[in-house]
Amino acid sequence: MGKRKPASIENCSFLELPKIHNRAGNITVLENNTSLPFEVKRVFYLYDIPGGEARGGHAHKELFQFIVAASGSFNVLLDDGTDKKDFFLNHPTQGLLVVPGIWAEIRGFSSGAICLVLASMAYSEEDYIRDYSEFINYIHEI
Repeated sequence: MGKRKPASIENCSFLELPKIHNRAGNITVLENNTSLPFEVKRVFYLYDIPGGEARGGHAHKELFQFIVAASGSFNVLLDDGTDKKDFFLNHPTQGLLVVPGIWAEIRGFSSGAICLVLASMAYSEEDYIRDYSEFINYIHEI
């Protein structure tokens, strides 16, 4: 593995999405490499999360994610091994870009929340870091 600079939560940010309004309702369009800074290879969504439960609790080596509260609200805790920051998502025209090398945990789901995730890669178990101590070792090896 070549040396590269470890990711920072400062590399993660909210992105505003376009909203097209008309009297029949609103639409927000997401386009590869335009409204999103990567090409989407996989889309999934989380829903019916029981109260008090959390999702995520892992990092990715290469995968970029864009997380949107399609309905309801939730918090995303990001951790780069040095700093932690909580992001509150509650509107479908705002998403959170999460870069590779960041530990993420999604929690505090409101009733009926839907968490939409757009990912830059197809599923690959090898890309996941699921143990926090392995994550800390990984970012120190970069």
